[in-house]
Amino acid sequence: MIEHPPGQAYEIRGRRIWVEQHGEGDAVLLLAGLGPAGSHVIFHPHFDALAADHRVIYLDLYGRGRSGRPQDLAEITFADDVADVVALLERLGPAHLYGFSYGGLIAQAIALDHPAMARTVTLANTLHSPEMWQLNHANINRELATQLPEVWERIQALRLDGLRSTDEPLRQEFAKAAALVRFYHPANAALLADEPGARNQELYPIFCGDDVDFVIGGEVARIPDFRPRLKEIGVPLMVLAGRYDRALHPALQRDFRRFAPQARFHMLERSGSFGHVEEAETVHSLLRDFWRQA
Repeated sequence: MIEHPPGQAYEIRGRRIWVEQHGEGDAVLLLAGLGPAGSHVIFHPHFDALAADHRVIYLDLYGRGRSGRPQDLAEITFADDVADVVALLERLGPAHLYGFSYGGLIAQAIALDHPAMARTVTLANTLHSPEMWQLNHANINRELATQLPEVWERIQALRLDGLRSTDEPLRQEFAKAAALVRFYHPANAALLADEPGARNQELYPIFCGDDVDFVIGGEVARIPDFRPRLKEIGVPLMVLAGRYDRALHPALQRDFRRFAPQARFHMLERSGSFGHVEEAETVHSLLRDFWRQA
């Protein structure tokens, strides 16, 4: 059972946006990932310790988690997600942004186009472009084919039957690789919190394309490539990557060093895709030091 801090729904740009806040002090806004369909649940309880001296803000984007949702999920766009977060920050005040996975793309957009809303930006296990999103899936498939060949054979057989990667039988096969690909220690996958409605499974194929594990599509393909502009980010910037992330692997994460030379860059040596889960104390220490010096 997840212990949620007090929450309320805000009316943001005509949308019902669910927000929870925990603790007092400088504001930290957590922007969730787990694909574009995840909710703030991915952060519980791993940021509780920060609430001892910070106001930790958990957010469900429109159409996710406890926020409202449109009748047509195709109305959800990356640009609107960014606009919603900016409007919320205008209501709550500027904050330290922690953008995990998809949330990191939103954080990059805010840092570039609305810098007054971001005191600092931390990009954690995230992406910089649709191209990187495509490589993410190519790397997962390579790991699957190499480490779980029996699963890969079943995936190939299902594809020959005409199934797309977001069809339920294929989704179940891809899920078997998640712990191996995404975690330093596969058993740590059990530390991920979940609850009914925590991930909008209907949104995922619409936003990403119904064969996303092979070819990205939908709204993902329209997300900007931030690489040419990363050097323009003027607010203090930190990048966290996982040494054992076999999807957004270290060679890809080092792109942030090249395109954003002003950023602090830290490789988490006992993490995969979820540094805040596998090395929470290290992440908290790095964040506190970063915010203090910023």
